[in-house]
Amino acid sequence: MNDAIAIKAATIFDGDSWHEESALVLRDGVVEGIVAASGLPAGDEVISVDGMLVPGFVDLQVNGGGGIMLNDRQDVEAIRTICAAHAPFGTTALLPTLITDTPEITRSAVEAGAEAGRRKVPGFLGLHLEGPHLSIARKGAHDPALIRPMDDGAEASLIAAHEKVPVLLTTVAPESVEPARIERLVKAGIVVSLGHSDTSYPQAIACAEAGASMATHLFNAMSQITNREPGLAGAAIDSGRFFAGIIADGFHVDPATIRIAVKAKSSPGRLFLVTDAMATIGTDMTSFTLNGRTITRADGRLTLEDGTLAGADLDMISAVRFMHRTIGVELSEALRMASLYPARAMGLDGSHGRLAKGARADLVHLSKGLDVLGVWIRGEQVFFV
Repeated sequence: MNDAIAIKAATIFDGDSWHEESALVLRDGVVEGIVAASGLPAGDEVISVDGMLVPGFVDLQVNGGGGIMLNDRQDVEAIRTICAAHAPFGTTALLPTLITDTPEITRSAVEAGAEAGRRKVPGFLGLHLEGPHLSIARKGAHDPALIRPMDDGAEASLIAAHEKVPVLLTTVAPESVEPARIERLVKAGIVVSLGHSDTSYPQAIACAEAGASMATHLFNAMSQITNREPGLAGAAIDSGRFFAGIIADGFHVDPATIRIAVKAKSSPGRLFLVTDAMATIGTDMTSFTLNGRTITRADGRLTLEDGTLAGADLDMISAVRFMHRTIGVELSEALRMASLYPARAMGLDGSHGRLAKGARADLVHLSKGLDVLGVWIRGEQVFFV
C-alpha cells in the first residue's frame, strides 16, 4: 500500500460541509478522510496550500477543448486532449459529447470512448451522445439533415454502446423516441436526458415516468413555459424526477431566468452546471468548423453565421463564479452544482463530487478569489500554478 498524502488547507469543502484548519488525507487514489491539521500522524507526506480545497468538477456536456471537437476526431488522443484542456479549470471528470452525426461517426466515438476507458485517460468519465434522435423544430446548432427518429436498430446500437462505455448519457426528444424505448434504454443502464425538443409538459412527464431523468441545457432548444403549456422547461423545473443542466454564461440564459429556476426547482432533482464547451477551451482560436459549418468565437459567444448559439465558450470555474457572483447562489451551492449534483444525476455521487472516505481523490485547490491553483485526479496532481 502506498503511503498517505495529506494536503493541509485553511478551508476544505467536502461537498456537504466546510472544515477549517484541516487536512485531506489521500491514499491509493481515494480519499481516506479529513482530519484536524494538528492531528496528522508522523510519516505521512504533507502538502500545505493557501485558500480552499473542493471536490473536482464533473461536466456532463463537453463537445471539445484544446482545439479538438469530438465530432471531428474520434480517437483516444483526441479524448485525452479534450480532458486535459478542461483540467486547468477544475474539471476532473467529464463526458466528451458527440452531437448529432452519422451512424459511422457515432460508432467511431463509442470505440474511442471504450479505448479511453480501458486506458484510464485522466478525466474521462464516459460519453454523452446528444442526438441524433431530436426534434428538427428545436435543432439549435445540430444539422437537421442528420436528425432522425430512433428505430429498433438505433436502440440496439445504443444498448450495445453501453456495454463498451459503462457511463453513457444520451439526449433524446420525445418526438423521436417514444416512452417504451426510453424505458428499455434506462433498464439497460443508460441515463436518458430530454432536450432539443418542442414536447408538451404531459409528454415530458410521460418520459420521466418511463425513466428519463435529466433535461439538457435547460431553457435552450426546448419548449418554454407559457401560461397554458409549461413545456419541457416547465416539466424540468416542476418535476423532482428531473435533474437539469444549465449553461451559466450570461448568454444562453438570462440571469433573472436562472434565479427563477434556482428558486423554483423541485427536488430531489437538482440544477447542475454544464459548460457545453467547444474546441475553443484552452486555446486562442477565433473560429472552427462543425459538420462543415463555420462557428465564430467573439465576445464570449460561439455562433453560426445566422447568429444561432453553437455551444459555449465556457469553462467550469467561470460557471461557478457566475452562479456565485452574478446569480447570488451561496458558494457551497455553486460548488455542488459543479460537482455533487452532476455526479448524483449520473448515479455516481458515491465516488465523485465529494471529498468523503472512499471517494475518488479528485479535487481542486482554489484561491479566495476562486482562481484554480491546483487540480488532482485520482490523487495525482495534473495542474498547478
